[in-house]
Amino acid sequence: MKKSRAQKAESPSQLIDARINELGDWRGEMLRRLRALVKEADPEVVEEWKWRGVPVWAHDGILCTGETYINAVKMTFAQGAALDDPAHLFNSSLDGNTRRAIDFHEGEKIDEKALKALIRAAVALNKSKTRS
Repeated sequence: MKKSRAQKAESPSQLIDARINELGDWRGEMLRRLRALVKEADPEVVEEWKWRGVPVWAHDGILCTGETYINAVKMTFAQGAALDDPAHLFNSSLDGNTRRAIDFHEGEKIDEKALKALIRAAVALNKSKTRS
């Protein structure tokens, strides 16, 4: 009997690997790089797979997601509105009370230092909320 995808019990990390590979274009490479930066910024990050196929990075709660669209890879920070963004990385979902996002487009350079600082700030915010 064949096992379904769910029966194989692939880990979230394996599912993210598969998504990166199936994209096969600049979006896959962008998602791969963003994932690496999240892991560099927070070696204790936990990878999750939610909402029918969205990579999620968590540490004491959701930090951010890595959504792929035709023209962008969107990194949405769950508590982005509460984070300082001195490098002005947030360029999407700016009107909400909670989330903020960064849309990355083909050929754009990532400000890696500023992005890792933002990820670390999200970790610190999540940790502060779990201590209350």
